[in-house]
Amino acid sequence: MRNQEKAGTRKRRAAVHVLLTLALPAAILLFWEWGVRTGKLNGNVVPPPTKLWKTFISLAVSGKLGQGLLISIRRVLEGFLIAAAAGIAVGFLMGLFAPVNRLLSSVVNILRPIPVIAIIPIFIMILGVGESANIAIIIIGALWPVLLNTVAGVRSVDRKLIEVAEVYGLGRGKIIFQIILPSALTSILTGLRLGIGGAWASVVAAEMIGATSGIGYMIMFAKSLAQAANMYVLVLVIGLIGFFVDRILLAVQNRVRARFSGNGQKAGG
Repeated sequence: MRNQEKAGTRKRRAAVHVLLTLALPAAILLFWEWGVRTGKLNGNVVPPPTKLWKTFISLAVSGKLGQGLLISIRRVLEGFLIAAAAGIAVGFLMGLFAPVNRLLSSVVNILRPIPVIAIIPIFIMILGVGESANIAIIIIGALWPVLLNTVAGVRSVDRKLIEVAEVYGLGRGKIIFQIILPSALTSILTGLRLGIGGAWASVVAAEMIGATSGIGYMIMFAKSLAQAANMYVLVLVIGLIGFFVDRILLAVQNRVRARFSGNGQKAGG
């Protein structure tokens, strides 16, 4: 009986969570549709959701949307995987070794605040218009969150645990993989969540300026033809994909946190 009550409570909480998650987007869509139908919003500039839905179906059925998304997703995965590997590796070095941290921190702090959009022309000038420039831009967009969160995670590890491990004769490799990595994993996953968001935003920016394919290029092409509905649909698709990817990584992060902390406390977001 008690288990049934707990199961019922979990189901009610899940239902409330879903309702709260969908309530505001649904209200915005209803207000949006009402505003266009009553003439308070210009339907040529801000197409109603019903028209956007029809446009979405048209783009999906024609295959243009899927083709553009596959190109952009491939670019994001290539750039993000490189950025994640580099960010975690360098972050561990900076977190573990103070001289490395002092050597690299000034360069990182100078480059990190530069907006990705500002360096796109530089990469295009150096690498030309093509995949190399696009991937490089994505790497920069995803690198800093992964790097900085890895450094923070490694440096937050309780030094007493490391000292005890050294007293018991654990080697450097075992200390890293059995103590430091599990302790820093939640922070690293936070960096990966932020990094994939940065990669997704960067690929769209890169494609809008220096590409002839992908979702960003499709937005600029729709703009040149004054196809407002296409533009809105593509932008919303970008947001939805980013949202679902973040939810997946958040679920992984919560499982990892529950596994290593033992308290089941969930990450925010």
